[in-house]
Amino acid sequence: MTVIDEAARTAREEPSSTEPLLSVRNLVQEYVTRGPGGVKAGVVHAVTDVSFDLMPGETLGVVGETGSGKSTLARAIIQVERPVSGEVVFQGQDLVTLDRRRLKATRARMQMVYQDPFGSLNPRWRIEDVVAEPLVGHTDLTKEERGARVDELLDLVGLDPRQYRRRRPMELSGGQAQRVAIARAIAPEPALIICDEAVSSLDVLIQAQVLNLFEKLRADLGLSYVFIAHDLATVKQVSDRVAVMHLGQLAEVGPAAEIYQAPKHPYTRALLGSVPVLDPATGAARRPVPLTGEPPSPLNPPSGCRFRTRCPIAQDVCAEVEPRPTPIGDGGRRVACHFPLGE
Repeated sequence: MTVIDEAARTAREEPSSTEPLLSVRNLVQEYVTRGPGGVKAGVVHAVTDVSFDLMPGETLGVVGETGSGKSTLARAIIQVERPVSGEVVFQGQDLVTLDRRRLKATRARMQMVYQDPFGSLNPRWRIEDVVAEPLVGHTDLTKEERGARVDELLDLVGLDPRQYRRRRPMELSGGQAQRVAIARAIAPEPALIICDEAVSSLDVLIQAQVLNLFEKLRADLGLSYVFIAHDLATVKQVSDRVAVMHLGQLAEVGPAAEIYQAPKHPYTRALLGSVPVLDPATGAARRPVPLTGEPPSPLNPPSGCRFRTRCPIAQDVCAEVEPRPTPIGDGGRRVACHFPLGE
């Protein structure tokens, strides 16, 4: 039995834990902007008071407009950039408090797949060296054992090792390069993979293939995902739960089916309304309904609810009191709105 087969068998046989794999609590990430002479000009409120849990084997989709803080949230979770405040508890350890050495060891269990595979792969390395890189840093495998593991990993992501291990990234298509990036990500046997727009640069056919690969790996290896994307249809396809981000905050979190069928936050409804849909009766496309007004700046977010300046149901209280995520129903759904839709 190969190392990968053994890892998959163990993941399938171990009982599901009732404890979250990842708990993010009150996460805040801000950036100070500087003017002439280095004088402080303002603060970008990129992520503000974000909290959620991710269970073992679960996929959490994160959606929102460009600039809503999705990628900043990903970098803060994996500690590429230390957050200003808050907790990121992964497998019982608060990553925010770990020193560099312990954080490096923990990152073997938490990996990222980025939007641009060519930008994340060293163009001068051969594919076998790219995939073996985390094995060098996180395992004690010999050179021969690493070579065998690289072959297993390439085969697992659908690439023939005999054809691809000696190639360089520039000799690959976009889909092949992303498969190599995925092979590298799963090399140290992580429990969590954060996908930051991992399929948005691929054409539709290749997107479907890569999404199927993610699902296969989740089933075979017991992986969990934080899946970040701006494509609502893609997120619906792969996610168990969905978190909707707006201007650095979570507007709504809950089961994917419930959110897509009956959004409770006006921003979620606006996002879904912006997607063209075919009328099954006439075959005609329903025109998207655009949001009115300009998106607020994270340098100077509105008081109270940050969506109120574009919200069609905003009232005076929305400008005075910031809404807190409030449970709705018994399915773990939370909505940050004073006037949830349908309530």
